[in-house]
Amino acid sequence: MKYKRILLKLSGESLMGKKQFGIDHERLSEYAEQIKEISEMGIQVAVVIGGGNIFRGIQAAEGGMDRVQGDYMGMLATVINSMALQSALEAIKVETRLQSAIKMEQICEHFIRRRAVRHLEKHRVVIFGAGTGNPYFTTDTAATLRAIEIEADIILKGTRVDGIYTADPEKDKTATKYETITFSEVYEKGLEIMDMTAFTLCNENKLPIIIFDMNKPGNLKRIIEGNKVGTLVEF
Repeated sequence: MKYKRILLKLSGESLMGKKQFGIDHERLSEYAEQIKEISEMGIQVAVVIGGGNIFRGIQAAEGGMDRVQGDYMGMLATVINSMALQSALEAIKVETRLQSAIKMEQICEHFIRRRAVRHLEKHRVVIFGAGTGNPYFTTDTAATLRAIEIEADIILKGTRVDGIYTADPEKDKTATKYETITFSEVYEKGLEIMDMTAFTLCNENKLPIIIFDMNKPGNLKRIIEGNKVGTLVEF
């Protein structure tokens, strides 16, 4: 296998499926099956999910709410999504552990790096909730930070598009897809892949990223098998 340990980043919005809000259980089950598929191949899997399908702190701040308060509410939304994914995985007999950056003893473990790594070594899927535990940081940054801490080989960012394009493919039909692109080129072209803090952390720690369409069943397995799926951001 090309990768031994991966961190899968999912957006909260992707969990909505065809709904306008909340969690589409059909989509959640599809994701759980894809994660199970690669876990059974011997891959160590960690997951970070956003909370935008439930609450986005930055939007609350735009509406006049205190930004810090809004961000903490967003972190709690990620925990709800994480619990939902944990439940979906356990329903199909995948052993999981949920770790939160905010202490919630009745619900999950508190994030401890060594414990997380040990779970991964025992081939449990580890889900990291509550972002970094700090306001003003996105779940992209949380995903990057956790990936570096657990020494993941790569970040796989599942989105609704199949990679990075020269322009937004949903708005510009002439947009062309990059098969591979360097971190330097992303900076130069001003492409928006993830927030700049997260992207810079990846660059500084030589952590590659693959942007791919998670909604196409089998894509996750194809990446693990070494097939070209999505866009690889490398050095």
